[in-house]
Amino acid sequence: MGKVQRHQGANQADRWRKHLGKRRRSSWRLPYIFPLVMVPLDAFFTFSPSSLESVTSVVPNGWLGSAGGCEIKGNISINTGERIYHVPGQEHYWETKISPQYGERWFCSEAEARAAGWRKARR
Repeated sequence: MGKVQRHQGANQADRWRKHLGKRRRSSWRLPYIFPLVMVPLDAFFTFSPSSLESVTSVVPNGWLGSAGGCEIKGNISINTGERIYHVPGQEHYWETKISPQYGERWFCSEAEARAAGWRKARR
């Protein structure tokens, strides 16, 4: 075996740079154009409100939005276990997710939430 040339690594890097343009012009994107463009377009043009109703009948209550038109979210704090309700327009309302399996629920009025022992979120 011979001696390793001192600038061999630099030459390898130059070869990679030289062929970089050829690698970028490859046709790997072509097979992905149909799923990335055509499928969302098809879903957009074939959407109907009745298709959304069929999905909501399969998904458990509280996973796709408010339950039965009730807009107040009853959330249980992970850190303290405190029961807090959020009304639309509050700071963290849209970030709050309701998980019924943990005891969280929807309320139709603030009076109903307070009667159940929940307090209003501060922000």
